[in-house]
Amino acid sequence: MITVDNLGLQYGKRVLFDEVNMKFTQGNCYGVIGANGAGKSTFLKILSGEIDPTRGGISIDTGNRMAVLKQNHFEYEEEEVLNTVIMGHRELYDIMVEKNTIYNDPEATEEDGLRAADLENKFGEMGGWEAESDAAELLSQLGIKEELHYKKMKELSGPEKVKVLLAQALFGNPDILILDEPTNDLDAETATWLADFLADYKNTVICVSHDRYFLDMICTHIVDIDFKQIRTFTGNYSFWYESSQLMAQQIANKNKKMDQKRKEMMEFIQRFSANASKSKQATSRKKALDKLNLEEIRPSSRKYPFIHFKPEREVGDQILRVNKLSKKNESGEYLFKDVSFVMNKGDKIAFLSRNAAALNAFFDVIAGVDTQYTGTIEFGQTITYDYLPNDNDRFFSGDNDLELVDWLRQFSEEKDEQFIRGFLGRMLFSGEEVHKKSSVLSGGEKVRCMLSKMMLKHPNFLIMDEPTNHLDLESITALNNAMRDFQGNIIFTSHDHQLMQTVANRVIEISPIGMIDSLLNFDDYIRSEEMKMQREALYEGILV
Repeated sequence: MITVDNLGLQYGKRVLFDEVNMKFTQGNCYGVIGANGAGKSTFLKILSGEIDPTRGGISIDTGNRMAVLKQNHFEYEEEEVLNTVIMGHRELYDIMVEKNTIYNDPEATEEDGLRAADLENKFGEMGGWEAESDAAELLSQLGIKEELHYKKMKELSGPEKVKVLLAQALFGNPDILILDEPTNDLDAETATWLADFLADYKNTVICVSHDRYFLDMICTHIVDIDFKQIRTFTGNYSFWYESSQLMAQQIANKNKKMDQKRKEMMEFIQRFSANASKSKQATSRKKALDKLNLEEIRPSSRKYPFIHFKPEREVGDQILRVNKLSKKNESGEYLFKDVSFVMNKGDKIAFLSRNAAALNAFFDVIAGVDTQYTGTIEFGQTITYDYLPNDNDRFFSGDNDLELVDWLRQFSEEKDEQFIRGFLGRMLFSGEEVHKKSSVLSGGEKVRCMLSKMMLKHPNFLIMDEPTNHLDLESITALNNAMRDFQGNIIFTSHDHQLMQTVANRVIEISPIGMIDSLLNFDDYIRSEEMKMQREALYEGILV
């Protein structure tokens, strides 16, 4: 258990949070949420001891071992992959190294031998004899094949290193597990495996994530950083979000009587409890909801941008036809090959690949940014599309380094200042923010600008490469709703599971040797054993 006692943190006059008192107990999973800049990652660093608070402190029960997901992907470049995982249990690893050093020393003394025997006993008591097999099993479950287990970390790709560091954090069943954005850079299948693993985890998990599906799968409690305070709420993210929205509506409705408000909240809680009982992940969550005190529930101070895509004209019968589309990288290797599909009215297709560069290249090709490809792309005559690329820097540099109000004006038929300022205000750029230079915008602000540009164009076809990157949970939720309600066609990819699940009616996976085109929803596609076999074959070089 971790106890937080009168914790406070401030930088100069800026207070992030103050007078925080809470306990993190065994068997619970806590999802830490808050607006960008609220201090989520900083709070995790205080819990792990990486930084000190301004006041107050943290105490951990004696004997409890904490593991933290490392953010430096280059920290272990010279280490073997398997050893890097075992280092997650540092005491066990140090014992293993010390005893092996003694055994390999031809000049070891009798005293050294006694020391080695003592270390062997400790090693066995700590489960050391199973360490290598346990580490190997974790790696395999995360998609790191056996032939990579004895290579050095520097020989692995970026996504492979992320998986190894995740295995390191999970290794040895730590009493307290601290994870900051653990699904970043994970493919959908691995992220789903991790959610299942953590949902069944018996110890304490504290996690920051922008993935709503992931938070819903794993969390028994939500830790919300808001109003310069940190509060714990029972339930998963969806329960927190919907109860917070309901509470805000009730506060706004001053005429409604207190007993009616209480009745609404109780009905809401019972509905969520009933849904939770159907899920293996939510047994403890259901018990907690049944005991919930209504005073726990508070409205959030955070605001949601207004995102709404309204097509200027309806699409015709011909939408998009792609035939044998292929693209090679600079080394002459295929990023994707022989991609063929026809889009129908209402299609919203989610694209997948185990190679992020292949997806980036595919969307650039479809959008006409990259013309170096083979195959054909034919849009229907009624189609007007707009593109939200993964890398949008070219829109905010050089001649485009304008004040925000002027930056957006260049994409609008309506040039009136009040109209542009009003539009920006709905996208959460208010007051003097409209005069910020576009070059100094944060990643999330740039994406909100690109979404604004897209809305002003009124396309009937959206091309979106990782549109949730850099966005906070509020913006992701608003974007998800807008894409779901859009009356045109969409092709897109995202690491946000819920976005893929609630928007796509079709999934296409591309690879260097071919593709899979499936009418399953995203969750069924990822979890289906039959599709898993086809996906493995797609990357092994044998099409099923």
